[in-house]
Amino acid sequence: MTLGDQLAVEVSGLVKTFGKTRAVDGVDLMVPAGGVYGVLGPNGAGKTTTIRVLATLLAPDGGTARVLGHDVVREADAVRSRVSLTGQFASLDEDLSGTENLILLARLQGYGRSDAKKRAADLLGAFDLTEAAGRQVKTYSGGMRRRIDIAASIVVTPDLLFLDEPTTGLDPRSRSQVWDIVRALVAGGTTVLLTTQYLDEADQLADRIAVIEHGKVIAEGTSGELKAKVGGGALHVRLRDAAQRPEAARLLTAALGVPVTLESDPVALSVAVSDAEPVPAGLAELTRAGVRVSEFALGQPSLDEVFFALTGHPAGDDDAADDQPLTGKSKREAKKAAKKAKEHAA
Repeated sequence: MTLGDQLAVEVSGLVKTFGKTRAVDGVDLMVPAGGVYGVLGPNGAGKTTTIRVLATLLAPDGGTARVLGHDVVREADAVRSRVSLTGQFASLDEDLSGTENLILLARLQGYGRSDAKKRAADLLGAFDLTEAAGRQVKTYSGGMRRRIDIAASIVVTPDLLFLDEPTTGLDPRSRSQVWDIVRALVAGGTTVLLTTQYLDEADQLADRIAVIEHGKVIAEGTSGELKAKVGGGALHVRLRDAAQRPEAARLLTAALGVPVTLESDPVALSVAVSDAEPVPAGLAELTRAGVRVSEFALGQPSLDEVFFALTGHPAGDDDAADDQPLTGKSKREAKKAAKKAKEHAA
């Protein structure tokens, strides 16, 4: 087996522009077949645009991209026959029930009437949606919408599934359910390319991670490899009172001489340290100032600290707009691709 046979995605120098904006600016990716590959970055980094090009919804303006051995421009139909895409928003008919949506999609993809009903029922059961099967999708909660959207993407099990920020806006329980679904898909042999702006999601799911910002890949590797690039260790602190976090950050910065990272958890903060010797003194300063600490640990840096070290700002702290919407030429490209996909399914 050659190296190319082992890769699900091969991207070299990929460029996509919208007017004067280079949404994707020379991206290189090599995604192994099997497992989960994470593309991590803030809003506007170019993640969604990259996925749209790989899924043949947009034509690249430069570079090359091959998906499962097929060129996304010259062999777009072959790519579409083997991949599926779940975008950031549910793409089902909200006036139809969950069962009706899945049966419709199964019929469009070649299932007979009875087989389509069975496939829909099996998916609804697997995704814990049987009780809601007869309800209109517009009555579903956010977590239920994401689950049925993923179910719709695997009516015919794809070799490669693109998941574009699948847990945005979900509560912790729903996020955990989606993570379990992703793991089950991979266990069944599907390769997953996941885009996310959540560092913990990439840490939980991805075998390898590409960090992308301003349309460029700025780092790539396993979670451990990326953390090793920061060097040293990290002090992780959880407070009892979130209101005391600014004071805790000020005291630790002064005591340790390095900047403090405020975690997404409002009572948590962390500090990258190359020398653990001043850490006890820093914690003592918190005690003297009356800052109540519930727990602390000295260990490996988090992905939050990796992102800060690579970009100079915390994850999510980005002024860029979201990836460009499908308008003008790009919208026409997407409609043309969707029409071809429907013709292929029929």
